[in-house]
Amino acid sequence: MAPTLGFLLLLLGLCRNTVSEGPPSSTRASGVPEFELPATNYETKDSYEPGSIGVLFQIVQNFLHVLQPNAFPEDILRKIIQKKFDLSTDYEKIIRYEIGILICAVLGLLFVILMPLVGFCFALCRCCNKCGGEMHQRQKKNGTFLRKYFAVSLLAICIFISIGIIYGFVANHHVRTQIENTRKLADSNFRDLRTLLNETPSQINYVLDQYTTTKEKAFSDLDNIKSLLGGGIHEQLRPKVIPILDDIKAMAEAIKETKAALLNVNNTLQNVKRSTGQLNSSLSDIKMNLEQSLNDPQCSVAPVTATCNDIRMTLNQLDDNTNVDELPSLHKQLDNVNDVLRTDLSSLVQKGNKSFNDIPEMVQNQTTGMVSDIKNTLNSIGSAIKNVNGQIAIQDKLSIFLDPINYVETYIHEKLPILEEYDAYRWLVSLVICCLLTLIMIFYYLGLLCGIFGYDRHATPTRRGCISNTGGIFLMTGVGISFLFCWILMIIVVFTFVVGGNVEKLVCEPYQNKKLFQVLDTPYLLNENWKHYLSGMVFNKPDINLTFEQVYSDCKENKGIYATLKLENHYNISEHLNIQGHTGNISSSFENLKVKIDDIVLLDAAGRKNLMDFSSSGVDQVDYDTYLAEIAKPPTKVNLLSFAEELERKANQLPPGSLKKSLTSNAQTIRTVYHDQVMPLGQLMRSLYRSIQNLQNKTSGLGVKVVNIISSLDSAQDFITNHISSIIVQESMKYGNMIFGYFERYLQWVKISITEQVAACTPVATALDSAVDIFLCSSIIKPMNLFWFGIGKATIFLLPAIIFAVKLAKYYRRMDSEDVYDDVETVAMKNVQKGHIGFHRHQTTQPL
Repeated sequence: MAPTLGFLLLLLGLCRNTVSEGPPSSTRASGVPEFELPATNYETKDSYEPGSIGVLFQIVQNFLHVLQPNAFPEDILRKIIQKKFDLSTDYEKIIRYEIGILICAVLGLLFVILMPLVGFCFALCRCCNKCGGEMHQRQKKNGTFLRKYFAVSLLAICIFISIGIIYGFVANHHVRTQIENTRKLADSNFRDLRTLLNETPSQINYVLDQYTTTKEKAFSDLDNIKSLLGGGIHEQLRPKVIPILDDIKAMAEAIKETKAALLNVNNTLQNVKRSTGQLNSSLSDIKMNLEQSLNDPQCSVAPVTATCNDIRMTLNQLDDNTNVDELPSLHKQLDNVNDVLRTDLSSLVQKGNKSFNDIPEMVQNQTTGMVSDIKNTLNSIGSAIKNVNGQIAIQDKLSIFLDPINYVETYIHEKLPILEEYDAYRWLVSLVICCLLTLIMIFYYLGLLCGIFGYDRHATPTRRGCISNTGGIFLMTGVGISFLFCWILMIIVVFTFVVGGNVEKLVCEPYQNKKLFQVLDTPYLLNENWKHYLSGMVFNKPDINLTFEQVYSDCKENKGIYATLKLENHYNISEHLNIQGHTGNISSSFENLKVKIDDIVLLDAAGRKNLMDFSSSGVDQVDYDTYLAEIAKPPTKVNLLSFAEELERKANQLPPGSLKKSLTSNAQTIRTVYHDQVMPLGQLMRSLYRSIQNLQNKTSGLGVKVVNIISSLDSAQDFITNHISSIIVQESMKYGNMIFGYFERYLQWVKISITEQVAACTPVATALDSAVDIFLCSSIIKPMNLFWFGIGKATIFLLPAIIFAVKLAKYYRRMDSEDVYDDVETVAMKNVQKGHIGFHRHQTTQPL
């Protein structure tokens, strides 16, 4: 597999020639291709959780750690592998390492040897009415306390033994369950291994096919060079060009608006002058009529004379208040603006704007050949990649691993029925052991139950009840069975303890903390000529630092085989695919890109002259303050309505006659003139005032504005002339980097995919974990250790249980004889015949 996967690295030749170790170049276009290798789903979990039984496993493991705290014997294992181990010289190291297990094993063997002897001697002693075999109980003051003490102690011991039995049942069931699941676990691992082999070619094809996606994106951007490259150049010039074109366009609109404002002011001014003349004529007529009326003979009469004189003194207020006629017209300025408007400045601006907006089109027209060359180059690279894929018989190379997998799978399937058959025997033996201990505990529990509830403290030992007596018999039955089988149980405990404890400490723990791999990685260990065995086996290059621990760790992290086996030390990519010439041609195509943009004229000479003519039209030289000051004046010196009311009031003071009538008529005429002429004239003058203000605002600083526009125009035109070449080069490099960025991203993804994702070897590590950590350790050794831990604890506690059961049975069983006292409280009778003090034997007949 390793040499085959190396061919995939042909793509990395691109990386060596075009990709640096930094991040890929940023791109401006949207829709940058994103690559992701489809995930491969495996059935077998990469971790094992034992569930609630894991707590019990941890208890046993802690016990083993206390019992065997020594470090893993790496040196001894190395010597064994190298066949340099000599028991005569290295036995001290083994004893030092195994001291805890050896001591426990020796104690267990002593238990095996002594318990049958002790049981035999105890039985003989009981038969001789010794060791509690005599059916006689001496009365003691603390008898009640001793009975309760023995009962509680036996109950506590039985509880401890029961817990150990439960451990045995749980461990036995767990092993059987795991063995039943072994076939399923093995099948899932083999399916995962086949998935790894079958999916690898698909992953390789997928990685290679993504070049087409990248190429299509590059083709799309090459076809869109008008907006990408031409638009980029256009955007670089835009901040310099668009503002000045907008200013010129605004000035063209300002010229038109100025003409309209001039025409409005000039026409309104003429109307004001005409209305002012009519008003002056009307006021003159009224003044003449009043003077004639004041020449009436009545004005010579003493009372009327004062009134006539007052009226005569106010006649000068009826004169015109403005000098509008003296204001010059704006015909000259209007004619100058009309001359400026004969040149269509807006169309000239539109022409310059069009030449600027034609830049993307010019770029597209001038780069047609270059785009075609780059496409051909990219097609040739794609053909080379496809040819490489076609020349490699990937499936044939990978198929060589199918035969070993099939062989191992067949072997396991053949041996699994045998394993399951032996496990059935093991399960049955373990079940018998647990049931035997359970039977002993049943006798003890029944003895306690019958003895406690059937005991009558008022009954004498020879008159104890049947239930109490049965309890004592149950206890002695449990004692007898314990003596018969406890040494056999201890043999099984010692055997499983020695085997399970050593496998746990020498295989399971070093496998989990990788000490086992570190031993295997010892230089020159497995082959005295190879420093690193694994690299020598894979590459025939033992100097490459390739270790079992590193390979296992990388596989656990789901890394690809390329990175795991360090295939870069085996396969030289550049010897098989060298596309430096292709990439060099693409790079030189962008570097030598020639786009001529030298005919952009933002505003021609006619447009410039038009702006200057408008600046010299004189509209900004008009004395607008004089106009505004004169127009702001009221049309008359006096308010004609007030004048008419005052005239009418004075006329009413006169006696009836022609004078009064004439003055009243003139007052009414003045009111008419005010409403018909003064008010419209006032509105017209106010409109003229606003129009003049608007015109003043439009033409204020006109010369400075035009000069600034001309200056900005020259600056923008010079920028286009002097910097267009550098902008074209800069944008061409950006555009080229954008195209290259797609391939950089693709090639970096190829590199990551091949080194970390393609042919990820998680199934290999999972299969090894399934064989060692799950099957051997978690399914067999850990339950075995829990079994001997529980059964061993129960067997050991049988010894104190026997003692307390024998002691307690004396208080429950019905005795053949008992002590009789004259005073049960204090004074005992003497039995001279027996030579005892304080009691004599009282015989009773005990039914069987």
